[in-house]
Amino acid sequence: MTDNLPASGLSRRRFLAGGAAAIGGTLIGTRLLAQSPAHASPMLASAPIVHPKKQMHLAGTDGWVSMPASAPDDLPFFPDSLAPSPFNTYVFGFRDVTGMSATQVAAQRGKAQISAPMLSFDEEDDIYLTLTNLGLQQRPDLFDGHTLHWHGFVNAIPLFDGVPELSLAVPIGRDFTYFYRPHDAGTYMYHCHFEDVEHVQMGMTGMVFVRPTQNKAPLHAGERYAYNDGDGSTAYDREFAFMITELWSAAHYRDAHIQVSDWTDYDPSFWLLNGRAYPDTIAGNGNPLVTTAGHLQYQPISSLIRCNAGDRVLLRLSSLGYQNHAMSVDNIDLQIVAKDASLLKGRDGTKNYITTNTVDVGPGESRDVIFVAPSPGEYLLYDRKYSYLENGGGPGYGGMMTKIVVGAPGTYPAQTVANG
Repeated sequence: MTDNLPASGLSRRRFLAGGAAAIGGTLIGTRLLAQSPAHASPMLASAPIVHPKKQMHLAGTDGWVSMPASAPDDLPFFPDSLAPSPFNTYVFGFRDVTGMSATQVAAQRGKAQISAPMLSFDEEDDIYLTLTNLGLQQRPDLFDGHTLHWHGFVNAIPLFDGVPELSLAVPIGRDFTYFYRPHDAGTYMYHCHFEDVEHVQMGMTGMVFVRPTQNKAPLHAGERYAYNDGDGSTAYDREFAFMITELWSAAHYRDAHIQVSDWTDYDPSFWLLNGRAYPDTIAGNGNPLVTTAGHLQYQPISSLIRCNAGDRVLLRLSSLGYQNHAMSVDNIDLQIVAKDASLLKGRDGTKNYITTNTVDVGPGESRDVIFVAPSPGEYLLYDRKYSYLENGGGPGYGGMMTKIVVGAPGTYPAQTVANG
């Protein structure tokens, strides 16, 4: 965006002074400090637009999680001999530490979560998102930085884009506050971009939803929308989001045991939805702060879909894995309304929505899909490639599969949060 300039023009001295002020507004090791000019230009004296302010705080660290115990041993890689009970796999991850004191934040070191917390904002929010790097408890010999990169998000300036070669990486023991103002609704992803091949595989992946301004002036009372569609075609009653990834046990073992992986040998052991493999995908949501959560304590996001017959259900599918996936549902029509945070609608208003029963999602891609819940019963959402429906080569179903449980109208109360 280009600001209006005074009639006298912009001198080199003014330009340099402005640049210094902009740089001075960002502090490493503390919060981002927004600076305002002492004297506003007369040309900018009209009433300012007020943007709602949203603040969040994430922490990056390492920790331990569980892949299904039904998976056969793959020694020495799985289960990891260093894992404390009831866990079996070493990971990196992000945690939501919003509102915690500095002491409480520090106490989260070694307690990584996968997938990362789901972030939800509205178009035109002013978002201040602080990242703290707590370091790696299992690997104190590593001095890895961490960043937040919003994958596919076109509104980030380079300083806040999270690519360390172009912006900044947060060193251990420090904070950095990212600023975003999203202008486009859609389903995005975020991940650490420091040593990104390794850090993404190790679990530093999450999802971002930007909700449309159309929600604030719905076409019909009480409706919610995935996009500013203009006709209500992306209205939904319930939403469920899925971070699609794979997990290679050998790489996770090597990171825990001070060894190096050759990434050209990539050979996943588990295929995950929201950091879980079936049958853990159908367990309920958890809370990483509750120690009684058992083996899924640090995998708190459920993939179980529960809805009432006739509900319009929005599925947000995002992939930060390294393989292609074809997510399928039998006996339910799926309508793809958006790809990669772009509504499938022409400039003349023509809908280019796609009706299918299989949705292809490649690495780094997202899809927004809507279906109308059919008659009561249980249906499966699963990867069409059957070799991804296993856990470490073990018998029985596993991997990238979950259930759609449809109840009679009124069975389930109104949903208040995604995946709720």
